[in-house]
Amino acid sequence: MSHSKLIKRAVLSLLISATCAVTLAQSPIAATESGKISGVHQDGLNIYKGVPFAAAPLGDLRWRAPAPVTPWVSIRKANAFAPACMQAGVSMPGETPPAVSEDCLYLNIWTPARSARKPLSVIVWIYGGGYINGSSSMPLYWGDRLAHKGVIVVTIAYRLGPLGFLAHPELTRESPYHSSGNYGLMDQIAALEWVQRNIASFGGDSKNVTIAGQSSGSISVSILMASPRARGLFQRVIGESGGLFEPFQLAPKYLLANAEQDGVKYAASLRATSLQQLRQLPARLLTGNSGGIVHPVIEPYVLPVSPYEAFTSGQQNDVPLLIGSNTDEARALTDVSRVTAATFDKDIEHSVGQLPPALVAAYPHATDQEARQAQLSLERDLRFGWDMWAWARLQAGTGKSSVFYYSFCQQPPFPANSVYAGWGASHFAELWYVFDHLDQEPWNWTAADRTVAEEMSSYWANFAKSGNPNGPGLPHWPEFTNTDSQVLSIGDPITVGSVPNIHSLSVFDAVYTAVRGKSFAAK
Repeated sequence: MSHSKLIKRAVLSLLISATCAVTLAQSPIAATESGKISGVHQDGLNIYKGVPFAAAPLGDLRWRAPAPVTPWVSIRKANAFAPACMQAGVSMPGETPPAVSEDCLYLNIWTPARSARKPLSVIVWIYGGGYINGSSSMPLYWGDRLAHKGVIVVTIAYRLGPLGFLAHPELTRESPYHSSGNYGLMDQIAALEWVQRNIASFGGDSKNVTIAGQSSGSISVSILMASPRARGLFQRVIGESGGLFEPFQLAPKYLLANAEQDGVKYAASLRATSLQQLRQLPARLLTGNSGGIVHPVIEPYVLPVSPYEAFTSGQQNDVPLLIGSNTDEARALTDVSRVTAATFDKDIEHSVGQLPPALVAAYPHATDQEARQAQLSLERDLRFGWDMWAWARLQAGTGKSSVFYYSFCQQPPFPANSVYAGWGASHFAELWYVFDHLDQEPWNWTAADRTVAEEMSSYWANFAKSGNPNGPGLPHWPEFTNTDSQVLSIGDPITVGSVPNIHSLSVFDAVYTAVRGKSFAAK
């Protein structure tokens, strides 16, 4: 080799080495209890993706409480999202199905890169999707915009469907805590425990953690408020469109003994005669044949009593609460195009089950147009509105911490040719505004939309920091204190008013009181 070629190769080698050194220097490093990780620096933030918080729940670890992560020696790259937990389908219409794996217990962190004078508040996001779908890496949940408001955002994964919620007598017998089911909830608790032990390495304050979720993620945070296993793991709660308080949700299937029998039937449907055989079945087979095993269970370990019972007896984790729902929730979930006045009763029963006549009568449906709107309104109140109103009143009645209650009415500019057309302020519509991610969609966002996104994300960040959403330049949000309290209506403009749909919600109150034989909440 000529002398000139040797010089060129040496220079090239030096350039490559220098480039690698610069790249390494630009990659933020954080020390976790299991080893060091390197993330990415982007737009003033340090971002860590695919950080393990529990061992892969594979083989014999399937249907067990999450186990500790095996430590590593070298610096582990945390610059790519991990696969989502096993699922079939998507959590939102039009979403690209995520890559999935049974090895899925990872979290993601967005933190301001500049050193703060004091540790930062933390928001831990729990995704929705009906306990059958969802992903911590969904772009809508990315925490970059909220992190620019001075908080750390952590998005966590948890097991779904039968892999996350199967109860079975054999699982109960082998369990050291004499129970089964709720593995997905255990994953959420394990992630919160990881945050307690590790978030200081990312600039976070382990004593200033807010758990937040939407839909089934919001149901999860209502359960975590009621769970003794989660005590001390968070200091504030945000719930969007989901809770577990109505008696129809607390049907017999939610009790452990009945859930175990459902598990036995499920195993038989898969021709698995033992727990060993169940653990050997392909994860995709279990995911594709859920058998209705997609809900939490009232059992001694995670959820000894229902959230309703925990709150009425004052046993809940008593922390500040920010909750609410959307004015057009049901449009994303219910097709009413074929509903008529003549078929209304059967349509309702087919959609949500048999309801007391007093509830159905509260929604006039004399004409076809009335019937279509009545079904949307009834399902909105049944699935979301009453639960959130009850949750707010229960905390205000038996807890000592503050409650802030909202109604989201801003209608995103859903294109006429999209799957979202005509949905209005539907289920999940608030998420673009909460995370301030309007620009993720090429829609005709208005100045009013951007104002609502700026204000709503600021409310959420402020609440995470102090337990009070109010701040400079924001319309005042009054505290919710009783059944007559006013709520914040989040739209253009933001206003303060009475609880929406109070008449029909009051009918739910009367019916539910009759079902339980006692008033649902302390007044």
